[in-house]
Amino acid sequence: MVDYRILIAGDTAIVVEFGDSIDRGLNAMVLALARRLDDSRIPGLNETIPAFRSLTVFYEPVVLSPAALAGHVAGMVQDLGTMQGVGRRWRLPVCYDPEMAPDLNDVAARTGLTPAQVVERHSGVTYHVYMLGFLPGLAYMGDVPPELELPRLVSPRHKIPAGMVGIAMAMSLIMPRETPSGLNLIGRSPVLMWKDSNKSGAGENTLLAPGDKVIYQPISRREYEVFAAKAAAGELNLEPEQATPVE
Repeated sequence: MVDYRILIAGDTAIVVEFGDSIDRGLNAMVLALARRLDDSRIPGLNETIPAFRSLTVFYEPVVLSPAALAGHVAGMVQDLGTMQGVGRRWRLPVCYDPEMAPDLNDVAARTGLTPAQVVERHSGVTYHVYMLGFLPGLAYMGDVPPELELPRLVSPRHKIPAGMVGIAMAMSLIMPRETPSGLNLIGRSPVLMWKDSNKSGAGENTLLAPGDKVIYQPISRREYEVFAAKAAAGELNLEPEQATPVE
């Protein structure tokens, strides 16, 4: 039996909460429930927004009551733990050149590793996209190797450029736009994580989606410049490598 609870979030939403930790298994259930609800076409159900271990479900109260929605959820959750979802697998280029990585040497010193070892470990795992949040297109990717887990900076930077790759605790993120940040910055990617305009339709502006898998591919400074020029011209069109089961 799947352990979950439902919380009321105002008069137009409920939150379905699984567990109390950041865990790929719990996140897989969140994403599976989101897919089931999105595919259900329940009258009055407006939108689902997945997070690390919970799913916010928005509804139209004049059409769908919270009790009725909770009943639909109860009928969908019991076999979520056995479901295999499908995500996409991406290989994203990242430049770890010192000029692109202002905190790389500091991260190395704090972890007892060399800068090359930090790069090797950071780019040597497959990351899971738990959720999108904070900024449009910002994907929270875990899990950073334990030896690289560090807290956020005590004094956040007032502004960092789009594409900066940073780590904090178990998460690794690529900034989709210029923003303040307290992340430990160890690289930069030329990939556009978010496009302000896209003729392909709603929901297509963000590159990554919850449940996707990501591998960071180290590139040289020269390769970064080539990729960045293509991205600026709208000619850097990355495609996922394959569909992969959600772990």
